[in-house]
Amino acid sequence: MLFSLIIPVYNRPDEVDELLESLAQSTYQDIFEIVLVEDGSTIRCQDVAQKYGDRLDISYYYKENSGPGDSRNYGMHKARGDYYIIFDSDCIIPSDYLNEVEKALKENYVDCFGGPDKAMDSFSDIQKAINFAMTSFLTTGGIRGGSEKIGKFQPRSFNMGLSRKAFLASRGFSDIHPGEDPDLSIRLWELGFETRLFEKAFVYHKRRIDWEKFSLQVYKFGKARPILNSWYPKYNKLTFFFPTFFIIGFFVSLVMLVFNQDILLKFYFCYFLALFLLSTIQNKSIKIGYLSIIAVWKQFYGYGMGFLKSYIKVILLKEDPKKAFPELFFKL
Repeated sequence: MLFSLIIPVYNRPDEVDELLESLAQSTYQDIFEIVLVEDGSTIRCQDVAQKYGDRLDISYYYKENSGPGDSRNYGMHKARGDYYIIFDSDCIIPSDYLNEVEKALKENYVDCFGGPDKAMDSFSDIQKAINFAMTSFLTTGGIRGGSEKIGKFQPRSFNMGLSRKAFLASRGFSDIHPGEDPDLSIRLWELGFETRLFEKAFVYHKRRIDWEKFSLQVYKFGKARPILNSWYPKYNKLTFFFPTFFIIGFFVSLVMLVFNQDILLKFYFCYFLALFLLSTIQNKSIKIGYLSIIAVWKQFYGYGMGFLKSYIKVILLKEDPKKAFPELFFKL
């Protein structure tokens, strides 16, 4: 089986350098190819790709900007492999990653898989705090942390595998972003394909976001979910509403203080204390434990408010998602 590693990139040559260096350290014995798709970048990574030309089988393509989903599709159309593995450009790949993927596919083949992500010791404190918020079982980060049930889940394209057969049948990613990952997973289920979590096939996800960018990112995630729920209502889950309920409940707890009722606020205090203690222990840092509280609050607030706004417009008012939120759709 030939693996084709599909990597869309936009103005990130330094990230690509780190990613390719990690792939050059791979212990996988068979041949694999790398397909780099430059998505309309003004700062290109072609020189970086050429730097690894004698160590890795790399194909480089430049195209006009059309978003990460379409760029992944472009790369898969160009690839030679039987099985595509998709990474974000801000990932660093463990040396045994492809061995773990091959082992999992031989033991129980599946046409689409996803893996979790972890933080490296070299990551900044904010990156580690955000990683905790995005992966902890105490938050909504079950998929990324590997806690969602293994047999059926929605992979994320920072670390995702897709067979050529499944790609051709589904036509790959759609024009929504974010939200293109769960959209593809659901369409694959509808076509009869299975998805699975490969717990040992993790990557180090070096998110390049600060607090402002993180807040915007999760806000967009929140807006995308009701759109997906409107397209695929039978896959709707009550847990999707949790961040919105969490935020509303917090403000209700503040109002209750006016009436000398603090029991709900005590619940929130205990929850954030648990976050602080778990993150402090996992990261061996009180500072990261504190920053994790900020990260989780921003995660819940951004996602919850985005979800609420989109739910009102798309579900209750029946607005066309592309007209209500044009910023979530790329023009292909």
